[in-house]
Amino acid sequence: MNRLEGIRVVTFGTFDVFHVGHLRLLERARALGDTLIVGVSTDEFTRRKKDRLPVFSESERMEILLALRCVDEVFPEESLEKKREYLIEHRADVLAMGDDWAGKFDEFRDICEVIYFPRTPAISTTAVIEKIRL
Repeated sequence: MNRLEGIRVVTFGTFDVFHVGHLRLLERARALGDTLIVGVSTDEFTRRKKDRLPVFSESERMEILLALRCVDEVFPEESLEKKREYLIEHRADVLAMGDDWAGKFDEFRDICEVIYFPRTPAISTTAVIEKIRL
C-alpha cells in the first residue's frame, strides 16, 4: 500500500432504489479507510443475478452514489468472476460487504482484508419495491 494515498476500501452492490440500509453500509465502509470505491452492478449483470432489471439504470445509480460524501469513486461491475481483477485494479486494501455475503469472498484475503457488515434490520430493496407495489 502506498501510505501517501491511504487505505482504499472497495465494496460492491446493485444499489437500486437507494435506501438507508445502503447508506449505512457505505458509511461504515468509508469509515474503514481514506477512499471508498464502489463497484455498481451493471444493468445486464443485475438481470442475470436477480432475474430482473433494476428500477434505476446503472448510470443513474452511479450518479446517485457519486453524489454521496462518503463515496469517492464508482465503476461498473460486470460479473462476480471479475471480483479479484477489480480489487487488484482499484488497489483495494479492504473489501467491505454486507453479511449476506459472509464467507463468499474470503478467497480474496490473500490480496486484501475482507470485512462483512451486519445488514440493516427489516430493510431491503426487494421489500421496498414490494411496499411500493402494494
